[in-house]
Amino acid sequence: MATLEDIGVSAGINILTAFIFFIIFAFLRLQPFNDRVYFSKWYLKRLRSSPASGGGFAGRFVNLDVRSYLKFLHWMPEALKMPERELIDHAGLDSVVYLRIYWLGLKIFAPIAILAWAVLVPVHWTNNTLELANHLKHVTSSDIDKLSISNIPLSSPRFWSHIVMAYAFTIWTCYMLMKEYETVANMRLQFVASESRRPDQFTVLVRNVPPDPDESVSELVEHFFLVNHPDHYLTHQVVCNANKLADLVSKKKKLQNWLDYYQLKYSRNNSQIRPMTKLGCLGLCGQKVDAIEHYIAEVDKTSKEIAEERENVVNDKKSIMPASFVSFKTRWAAAVCAQTTQTRNPTEWLTEWAAEPRDIYWPNLAIPYVSLTVKRLLMHVAFFFLTFFFIVPIAFVQSLATVEGIEKVAPFLKVIIEDKFVKAVIQGLLAGIALKLFLIFLPSILMTMSKFEGFTSISSLERRSASRYYIFNLVNVFLANVIAGAAFEQLDSFLNQSPNQIPKTVGMAIPMKATFFITYIMIDGWAGVAGEILMLKPLIIFHLKNAFLVKTEKDREEAMDPGSIGFNTGEPQIQLYFLLGLVYAPVTPLLLPFILVFFGLAYIVYRHQIINVYNQEYESAAAFWPDVHGRIITALIISQLLLMGLLGTKHAASAAPFLIALPVITIGFHRFCKGRYEPAFIRYPLQEAMMKDTLERAREPNLNLKGYLQDAYVHPVFKGDDDDDDSDMVGKLEDEVIIVPTKRQSRRNTPAPSRISGESSPSLAVINGKEV
Repeated sequence: MATLEDIGVSAGINILTAFIFFIIFAFLRLQPFNDRVYFSKWYLKRLRSSPASGGGFAGRFVNLDVRSYLKFLHWMPEALKMPERELIDHAGLDSVVYLRIYWLGLKIFAPIAILAWAVLVPVHWTNNTLELANHLKHVTSSDIDKLSISNIPLSSPRFWSHIVMAYAFTIWTCYMLMKEYETVANMRLQFVASESRRPDQFTVLVRNVPPDPDESVSELVEHFFLVNHPDHYLTHQVVCNANKLADLVSKKKKLQNWLDYYQLKYSRNNSQIRPMTKLGCLGLCGQKVDAIEHYIAEVDKTSKEIAEERENVVNDKKSIMPASFVSFKTRWAAAVCAQTTQTRNPTEWLTEWAAEPRDIYWPNLAIPYVSLTVKRLLMHVAFFFLTFFFIVPIAFVQSLATVEGIEKVAPFLKVIIEDKFVKAVIQGLLAGIALKLFLIFLPSILMTMSKFEGFTSISSLERRSASRYYIFNLVNVFLANVIAGAAFEQLDSFLNQSPNQIPKTVGMAIPMKATFFITYIMIDGWAGVAGEILMLKPLIIFHLKNAFLVKTEKDREEAMDPGSIGFNTGEPQIQLYFLLGLVYAPVTPLLLPFILVFFGLAYIVYRHQIINVYNQEYESAAAFWPDVHGRIITALIISQLLLMGLLGTKHAASAAPFLIALPVITIGFHRFCKGRYEPAFIRYPLQEAMMKDTLERAREPNLNLKGYLQDAYVHPVFKGDDDDDDSDMVGKLEDEVIIVPTKRQSRRNTPAPSRISGESSPSLAVINGKEV
């Protein structure tokens, strides 16, 4: 059982580790040759060209200004200087609202920590329950337990203080959540209103287009929208299955990189010896050939395959999917189409807002809509087994990551681990590190599962992955450690207990596990966040590419990999801290200062990264905030239910019923917020759309909107500039969306007859009486 001394050792190690990370970062960021890694966002925005450094050849690589090293923490106040409005313009609303999650944590837990330490810590500390238990029943405890609810005797009237504090914490948390929800909703509406023109504002994604024997998908889509949206339809782009073509393009890019590498290597080599490579696995075995000639031949071969596959995609009807991006003349028309049902059959002509082009996850557009339900059902089942089967190894490793667990498995190590310092390190660090290692590959697994489900945008992939990561953390990181871990540590006594004693053991496990979560917060939330700023992986990759592959300024820009905020991993991590803070605030208030340090440190670090490094690959205008709000509400309800269960084990029967109202109030508050603020995140107000359209018509009366939208949603593989025939292929795709008369012989998909004849639909020009 960890003591305050063990926690102190762990805190010292993690603080020292974080401080070392900051010193290393301060040194690395000042070196000119690292400038593109630690200020990559400014390079991508063309606002920074070279580091300000002098001193000749050496000054190009090493900062020779000694005075700059004396201000190694100067980046912290600098990260806080940029105003929020300027930060939105610089990094986007998604990044700014993501930072507000950390700020919300500070606003919620700072007053809660002050109140808990002022009221609950004296209530806990001024009892002698654990001392008496130690003398009479030989129950071991530490000073940390004396600061928790465990030190209050059974049926004590002091439990009323926890009831009052639970109400205070709930009211304050709900108040801050409501204010923040209102603020973010207003920020979103203002951002959308002030945002410059984007293709997704005028475009919807239409899926499950019904088959027609007489018309192609392109003709069918055009005919349907000419008839049902005659005054507003503008153009469309059918969705094609270009996954194989995209793989070939990616393959050619890799081959070209190897060719560039060997050509550069040969040009730098003074001798006339040609570079050689082996054709076997990873170039380690097989026939030895001339590397340059081999890769030239492979690039040429792949280029021919790309040309053939491109022709197949354009000409083969089987490559055209029953889906299309449909664009309208106004935002108002797009909003009406995206938010309404198009036909009597609700399973056909399904419309939704199109994600912005850079947010589209193109491989999933080729998945037939009818198979999505099956895929998602399979992933729900797979996630269930992944989550609940993971409990066993985590609980087992957690039980071994203690002094007692190690002594049971390896008694011969008893002499070593009984050393005072070694014991403190094990109690304060080992369990947290073991859990952290278990979770390394989880984000990649969850993202792969989300891609398999068929979501069509990167933002929706990350939101689904984040949702599952949160559930996994709730079950395996929190519940498994509180319940299964405590039961595993006392397995014999746990199995021999009568059924009515097990809830008591589970209730006691909550304060018992406080020390583990404190160490986990320090490892993951202190040292882990400090390590984030080093960006070791992007740093190493950049220098390797810069040394071997970079020949031009464009190559150097592509070598930079700034990454993004990583919503799918970062947000669930934040939610775990919200859960721990709300659960342990009335139980073990000692944990709250550690959470406050995490929120404060993470806010500064990620603000610096968003300003200088991260390049968000999409903009969803804070569409994720309802998920954030819902998870904090879930954490609040879990904390209330666990406190009720804990008081039940403490025989506080007269006090516990007063907590029943709290979950009811919290759920009612959530329903109010959902009805009041969530529509701003899932619908686009028609009034806002009309205002924006009116302003645009006044400012740009001669805007060629069709030219702007015509190829906005053409698959990226048709927009490359590597081949001369790319522009021709884009032209062929555009030919697919020109206005054509219908070839349909039946009218089963036509709500009304044509104004010209019963067998053909009019062109857009005829309907409007003027040229498009």
